[in-house]
Amino acid sequence: MKIITQKISHPLLKEKEIQLFIKRIDQNHEFVSGNKYYKLKYNLLEAAKQNKNTILTFGGAYSNHIEATAFAAKEKGFKSIGIIRGEETLPLNDTLSFAKENGMQIHFVSREEYRKKQTESFIAKLKDTFGSFYLIPEGGTNTFAIKGTSEILEEEDHDFVCCAIGTGGTISGIINSANNNQKILGFSAIKGSWDLKKDITNWTTNENWQLIEDYNFGGFAKISDELISFITDFYKTQNIPLDAIYTGKMLFGLFDMINKDYFRIGSSILVIHTGGLQGNRAMNERFRLNLPHNL
Repeated sequence: MKIITQKISHPLLKEKEIQLFIKRIDQNHEFVSGNKYYKLKYNLLEAAKQNKNTILTFGGAYSNHIEATAFAAKEKGFKSIGIIRGEETLPLNDTLSFAKENGMQIHFVSREEYRKKQTESFIAKLKDTFGSFYLIPEGGTNTFAIKGTSEILEEEDHDFVCCAIGTGGTISGIINSANNNQKILGFSAIKGSWDLKKDITNWTTNENWQLIEDYNFGGFAKISDELISFITDFYKTQNIPLDAIYTGKMLFGLFDMINKDYFRIGSSILVIHTGGLQGNRAMNERFRLNLPHNL
């Protein structure tokens, strides 16, 4: 698996004397791309070690994690079950159709029920319904995921490392493997990050990180014309697709911070492109957009 890092050329970067690089882990796998590859890697090895033949996980109807888990489970010889938040809508959207085509059993639960997904009683009910399974949390974040995401950052010598954040598993692995002189910036895709900060603190003992909360555009999966215009222009000028939920918001925020002189002159910034491009298919489907995607 060869991962490329692209240097970005842009008038603002030249003006501010900043170097910006994007590590394209979104290209590491056609269907299990970006951070999902690393999050699932050791979870699937652990499932095999425990002699489990079924993977069960959780997600929304447009979840990158659901799609990636379905394909990865099939590729590694597991059955898979996806517990999906909300009522069933037919026909299934592209994400759930892909998951089902790759062998995932789709099971819908109400939003009220879904909020109980971490409780012992809810998990016991799932075991009564589906039998034995290996459970991977929503978004894939657990100890094994963080072991995997610790492999994203290699010996890159940059002053700052940036990544988008959903559940906190990716940035935790990056924080754990970063050099002491590097600062890690996590761009939150959700609104209200108290629990997220607490989770990251539980996964890492290092303190060389900061949560950036100003660029979620109103909350998870919320978009604006300004964001869509930025993603479209970035693709035209850099030939790098960004998704509208995670990486697009991160790069939008990063360029705004560069413009506002957050970074000192001469800084070198590495951005981790965590993938999530299949989410653009969902955005295109829901809002009649034309965002670039990987499928």
